[in-house]
Amino acid sequence: MAMGSFSAALSGLNANSVALSVIGNNLANTNTVGFKTSRVQFHDLVSQTLKLGGGGGNPVQVGLGVITGTISPVFSQGSIESSREPTNVAIQGDGFFLVGKDSGVAYTRAGDFSFDAEGRLVSSDGDPVLGWTSLDPLTGDILTSAQPDEIIIPPGVLRDPTPTTSIQALSNLDAQALVGDTFTTTIQIIDSLGAPHLATITYTNTAPGAWDYDITVPGAEITGGTPGTPFSVDAGTIGFDSLGVLNDVNGGAPADVAIVTPTWVNGAGASNLSWDLVDPAGDPYLSGFATASSTSSIAQNGSEAARLETLSVDKAGNIVATFGSGQSVKLAQLAMANFNNPKGLFKLGANLYGESGAAGLPNVGTADSGARGSLIGSALETSNVDIAEEFTRMILAQRGFQASSRTITVADELLLETLNLKR
Repeated sequence: MAMGSFSAALSGLNANSVALSVIGNNLANTNTVGFKTSRVQFHDLVSQTLKLGGGGGNPVQVGLGVITGTISPVFSQGSIESSREPTNVAIQGDGFFLVGKDSGVAYTRAGDFSFDAEGRLVSSDGDPVLGWTSLDPLTGDILTSAQPDEIIIPPGVLRDPTPTTSIQALSNLDAQALVGDTFTTTIQIIDSLGAPHLATITYTNTAPGAWDYDITVPGAEITGGTPGTPFSVDAGTIGFDSLGVLNDVNGGAPADVAIVTPTWVNGAGASNLSWDLVDPAGDPYLSGFATASSTSSIAQNGSEAARLETLSVDKAGNIVATFGSGQSVKLAQLAMANFNNPKGLFKLGANLYGESGAAGLPNVGTADSGARGSLIGSALETSNVDIAEEFTRMILAQRGFQASSRTITVADELLLETLNLKR
């Protein structure tokens, strides 16, 4: 039995030594971004049966020691800290970022990303971060049906201009205005080259509830125009009923007015735009109530050419760019993955995990959906190592190691006494 005591105690030394190594690694990574602490679980070895239980008696067994059963990461949420870096991203909840490697795809919780010299979004080790960049022209959303690929946003990217195709002006024309009274509203429009032009809508009262309108642009800005003389691009009539509701546009029912712009002296061609007089629900943007004529809001959908100024990441992982024109545009979206058993992932080092059969297949998709957590831009997830807990476990492992070494000492003394019996 003394020899069995040696082997059991030796297994205790080995097991507690492994536990101390794991604890030391946890403490060493206290400040590692996205690090997940690991826990050691011990299993007892098979027991030696000295006597089978019979007649209702219990079997007599002696354990043969301990082994390291599992070393598994704990994927509890780490604290979120602001980094003030727009390309840094923290995960709030479950999931992993996808990173391209020569051997395939790796997964990480560390969102300390940046752009390289070519405008490629990369991890701290220079590996490309994967996502989607194709844009749906109808909705403006990122298409996420394809396989995730590298995200490339060239530095200083220039956004193409968007010519104006729609203008709106929420205005009231005073029902008490006298014949000949006028009211003007100005709206900036953008031509096909991205140059702005000021369009003026002039309303002239012709009778109670009846107005003429004339939309003009500066004559000096159009081909063949006369400097100092406004050039009319469209004119017509509008009318209101006894309740001040728009009921007549150019002799017909209220409807949007189609306008063709002139060609411009800067070389921009003519373009089609709509003066929206009714909203999608059919409610008019113009009213004719007995109060002072005024315009409460204007809108147009064009934008000038502009360079990228700032980037941000929203909770769904969209990389949103703000341009000098004040326009915000989605340029890309980060891909995320989740696993049925993330504890089964294989650690690759450098904050990376690899797939394994124990983890299951990756469920790739967007953040804030499909059991994947949401994202926080300009922030990082810190290590989830609890120093107080680790030191407590260190003391327990140290005491276990000491107890096992003491068992070896006692077993050695017993063996020595046994050998001395022959003297």
